[in-house]
Amino acid sequence: MRSNPALIAIDTPVEASHASVDAVDAVTRSLAELIERLGSVPSIDPSGSSAEEILVDTEVDGSRYLLLRMPKPSRSRIQLSPREQEIVRMVAKGHPNKVIADVLNISSWTVCTHLRRIFAKLGVGSRAAMVAQLLELGILSNEHRIPIGIR
Repeated sequence: MRSNPALIAIDTPVEASHASVDAVDAVTRSLAELIERLGSVPSIDPSGSSAEEILVDTEVDGSRYLLLRMPKPSRSRIQLSPREQEIVRMVAKGHPNKVIADVLNISSWTVCTHLRRIFAKLGVGSRAAMVAQLLELGILSNEHRIPIGIR
């Protein structure tokens, strides 16, 4: 998850004419510019809650648009299962999915599924980003990393 605002188009009509598609594209560009401007504005939530914040809720040509500020992930909210922790440790040591699957006696597909779920929990898109974030959060210690130059 990221703390930057996100644009989500919902309830888009199935049969949209070319003119309405152009209008929606123009609105999308305008909202994208607004997102960039709002990206640097801190959240104004005196209660300190970590809920989504609706910045814009509008309808254009039958399409509803929501502009949301997503909450920042906190340390306490990231919980990895014991199996996910095993997979994270092995990825941090540089093992490929096939080796992880063989060692844990599961299929490569299951390893991929666990990694996708871990990526989603952390809001990352790669193994390297996953390891970096877990190190930064203190969930993974430096002893789990493979030393540079040894492979």
